[in-house]
Amino acid sequence: MDESRGTADNDICLLSRLVIQAYSADFCAPVAELSHLGGDLQKVAAMSAERFDALLKLADMHHVSVRALRVIEQLAEAARRRDVQERAKRARESERRRIWQAVEWLYAIVQALEMSGCPVAVIKSLDHWPDLGSDLDLYTSGSPRKVLGVMKEKLGAKLEPRSWGDRLAYKWNFRVPGLPELVEIHVRYLGQTGEHKLLAERVVARRVMKTVNGRSFPVPAPEERILISTLQRMYRHFYFRLCDMADVAALVRSGSVNFTELRRAAELAGIWPGAATFLMLISEYINDYGGSMILPREVADSSYSPDVRVEFRNNFLRVPMGPAAGLYGSQLLSAGRHRDVRAISRLPLLPPLAISALVAFRLTGNDKGVW
Repeated sequence: MDESRGTADNDICLLSRLVIQAYSADFCAPVAELSHLGGDLQKVAAMSAERFDALLKLADMHHVSVRALRVIEQLAEAARRRDVQERAKRARESERRRIWQAVEWLYAIVQALEMSGCPVAVIKSLDHWPDLGSDLDLYTSGSPRKVLGVMKEKLGAKLEPRSWGDRLAYKWNFRVPGLPELVEIHVRYLGQTGEHKLLAERVVARRVMKTVNGRSFPVPAPEERILISTLQRMYRHFYFRLCDMADVAALVRSGSVNFTELRRAAELAGIWPGAATFLMLISEYINDYGGSMILPREVADSSYSPDVRVEFRNNFLRVPMGPAAGLYGSQLLSAGRHRDVRAISRLPLLPPLAISALVAFRLTGNDKGVW
């Protein structure tokens, strides 16, 4: 194992302990008693500025910067390590300012779309609160023409070049002046090839409100939140971030997930085995790091395998490719059984698209024109 990989392995373990063992059920505020993490504080205190920056970079990749830094601050304050406390506070304040600006812009975008007749839900981005992702994701049932008009004419946004995958998925990316984060809008469909129509319709039909920084945002209901994350992690990227573990664990532990409704929606979309495997992977990870996430027996019975685990590799928590291939085949078979013409016609495009992206990445180091 080379030194950089060993460092990243150690850092993801440290971050996992800080996030999973330091928070109460909702993962929003650290618990009062953190003495069991004193050894981790010593590791952070011993870091050079460069090593601390590397830890923060990994935390940022996994969208847990604020949550991890809060714990480090609290530990340092209790241990009277003023130097570590101030280092963590400066980093957290910088991230807080970025998030505040992004949330204000997100509110303006949501209001502009809603007032123009494009019902919208903020997907993924606000799931990580008090952290925020590196871009802003939305879904709307409005027309592409209206969406493009609102973004360009009301917000002065510039349309980013669209990849083959973007066109299939029916999504558009925008650069808004003054907003560092990219805005990604999924229009009318979900899925890597835009195969999910009924699931997409549920996102707006069943949306709920979430208040962040005093602003109210429409977001998917808990069941759709899990299914959207399942599509992203089990059917597209094949890797998790640490935020996924914390976010979904908080959602399940809140008692707000109706598992009967979740299974019904997932089976209609042909992704129940993927949703069950997604939940089991998170549960096992949370439990491995001393947390607790209890799932109904039917989830374990429907997952790909009770023994499958994510593996930290290349900075992310990777899903084994065996389950990923099996879940794709299961989704395709389900589309056939339900006579879902849209899914049947689009899902076969996924393997050649993925292969093209892999070839492009190996040749150029970038797959953005494809994926």
